[in-house]
Amino acid sequence: QVQLVESGGGLVQPGGSLRLSCKASGANVDFFAIGWFRQEPGKEREAVSCISTLDGKSYYADSVKGRFKITRDSATNTVFLQMNSLGPEDTGVYYCVADPSTAESMCTLPPSLVDNWGRGILVTVSS
Repeated sequence: QVQLVESGGGLVQPGGSLRLSCKASGANVDFFAIGWFRQEPGKEREAVSCISTLDGKSYYADSVKGRFKITRDSATNTVFLQMNSLGPEDTGVYYCVADPSTAESMCTLPPSLVDNWGRGILVTVSS
């Protein structure tokens, strides 16, 4: 079982930036994908971005391409999500997730099939 702890959420004005962090522990994640799903108010959970720990390949949802960037620090098993040009539509609870798969595979899974979830962290984009 992988433990995932998120940090870095909060309130930001439209057009602003935030960086989320997720530290993984409790298991060998060398062949995992780690990433982020989010749940906007009144909507289903959806994939945002994922990265493969082995080779750093990444996947982005169309809604965040060009605005968000996912990176990893293999030494500390930490994944970062740099979010720029934030808009109200980015408001929601962001969950760190991990699964023994590739970035694209995990990010295209139905949320119910993703193995490991963090507790979630709130991001609010509002003026």
